[in-house]
Amino acid sequence: MRSSPNRLVGTIFGAVYLLVGLLGFAVTGGVGFIATEGGLLLGIFEVNPLHNVAHLLIGAALLIAGLASVRAAKATNVTVGTAYLVLGVVGFFLVGTSLNILALNTFDHFLHLASALVLLGVGLAADRSEQTSGLTA
Repeated sequence: MRSSPNRLVGTIFGAVYLLVGLLGFAVTGGVGFIATEGGLLLGIFEVNPLHNVAHLLIGAALLIAGLASVRAAKATNVTVGTAYLVLGVVGFFLVGTSLNILALNTFDHFLHLASALVLLGVGLAADRSEQTSGLTA
């Protein structure tokens, strides 16, 4: 794993997103599952239970892929990075509307965009050698 940037980033991001998903439940007591406004995680990131579940699923996917293989980590990093890029941009238009079912706020958008840049950057640029695409160790 040390020799693969995709596996390392996937594993670290996966663990962090799992932790964020779990911590989110500490601030969303009494918040509706798809409420458009939620509790504040770390005092700035707005979350609701659906947002927490999304973090848990994304974290699990990144962690599992990071631990599995270079190929899985690379594919998952690119997929999640692309989804976060779209969410980061579209999210700016959802705030204040009934479509904001993840209770997103501006801080969330910038964090999602930063995550997208790292995941896509590593996913698209690292581990390009055909020799590493099939490694599982």
